[in-house]
Amino acid sequence: MIITRTPFRISFFGGGTDHPSWYKEHGGAVISTSIDKYCHVTCRHLPPFFEHKSRIAWSKIELVKSREEIDHPVVRAALEYHNIDDGVEIHTFADLPARSGIGSSSSFTVGVLHALSIFKGKAIDKKQLALRAIHLEQDILKENVGSQDQAAAAFGGFNKITFGGSEEIRVEPIFLEQEKLNNLKNHLLLFFTGLSRKSSEVAGEQIKNIPNIGKELTAMRKMVDDASHVLGKGDIKDFGKLLDESWKIKRGLSSKVTNPQVDGIYEAAKEAGAIGGKVLGAGGGGFMLFFVPPEHHEAVKAKLNNLPLVPFDFEDSGSHIIHHRKEDA
Repeated sequence: MIITRTPFRISFFGGGTDHPSWYKEHGGAVISTSIDKYCHVTCRHLPPFFEHKSRIAWSKIELVKSREEIDHPVVRAALEYHNIDDGVEIHTFADLPARSGIGSSSSFTVGVLHALSIFKGKAIDKKQLALRAIHLEQDILKENVGSQDQAAAAFGGFNKITFGGSEEIRVEPIFLEQEKLNNLKNHLLLFFTGLSRKSSEVAGEQIKNIPNIGKELTAMRKMVDDASHVLGKGDIKDFGKLLDESWKIKRGLSSKVTNPQVDGIYEAAKEAGAIGGKVLGAGGGGFMLFFVPPEHHEAVKAKLNNLPLVPFDFEDSGSHIIHHRKEDA
């Protein structure tokens, strides 16, 4: 039995510049952190006592006699990549809902690839894992996804991640004194809007629009450097102001980034004391993050009392094996 635990992420700045159609020519970067909310994947050999050859359990249970029968595209592609035909049982469960902007799809991809690599008896480092997940999602499945979520899930931690050039991805940890890190965390509130959306649909429109949004993407890339400076030497409240500026720019990347309900939530939070915020992920719903001075927390919570508040902490482990019984694998 192999169990992987892979974190979800919060992306602060640079979203959109992590798509290869942009960064292969212009370069891209994001600032993000993984959080203590996870996707777990279990994997084991399926005993040969059943009519089915493999069992895949996600939001539904698949009992199949061949890999080609598997409905879940990531599982099917990952098994094909690792040349596993049958005799496997895979289960997954998560702390937060899918299609909500916290990188759940890529966390699942990373977790499955990590488990199957160990299943095949091959260790894999974090960069290999991230690049393999990017390849599976972008090149094999042709998903409209960038490259930040896979890197954030594989590496974990609070990072500046740059894209492009010979390295393809480069992960640079952002080291903050504990007092400053705690101060940043104490200014963040995460709410779930309850609005589900397919990120690939939102991102697909943005990708088609890349030739027309170069100015906006360049500005969002610059904010990564501005935020890095704030974290190093600036006033932490400027981090919130940058989030507000970034959100205003992000709204123009695609008509699907926001909607009246999201706009109403954002304005209500600002009226109650939030300095800035954003919809996580491609947009359209899911989770919303707000930068709120601690003295205004109760006012914002009261204003948004119809939305679930999600307590979280930063984490730095990335995808890792939390259980491996070799005699069963």
